Amino acid sequence: MSAEQNQQAQERLGEILEARAFERFSEVWAEDVVDHDPGPDQAPGLEGIVAFWQDFTTAFPDLSLEPDPLVVTDDFITAVFTIRGTHTGPFQGHEPTGKAFTVRGIQVSKFRDGKIAERWGATDEKGLAEQLGLAAHA
Repeated sequence: MSAEQNQQAQERLGEILEARAFERFSEVWAEDVVDHDPGPDQAPGLEGIVAFWQDFTTAFPDLSLEPDPLVVTDDFITAVFTIRGTHTGPFQGHEPTGKAFTVRGIQVSKFRDGKIAERWGATDEKGLAEQLGLAAHA
């Protein structure tokens, strides 16, 4: 696949996330995607990716992601992003705090046949916990 096709898939992922249309994740994630940095208790494959995002957007229904620099090649996309949200639903065993957060993260996606086949990523989890007042429990 080409860098341009990978970029189009990445943009479609953004649209799917914004619409909360998780049933469409198979358009951009391979069924057997390998998540090298899964969330706590995340199931493998596409099922785990869907469940993570369903849980995350339930905890933070106003969630937004702003991609910053993107590095796009024929095989990989590296996206740096700012993520914002307000904690109004349960999150990893914590009741809603009503507090907002803004943190940075990075994701590297390896593409196969126009879909994300492998994923590596990190988000400022410490900053998120501190801003939500969960740092003592994190």
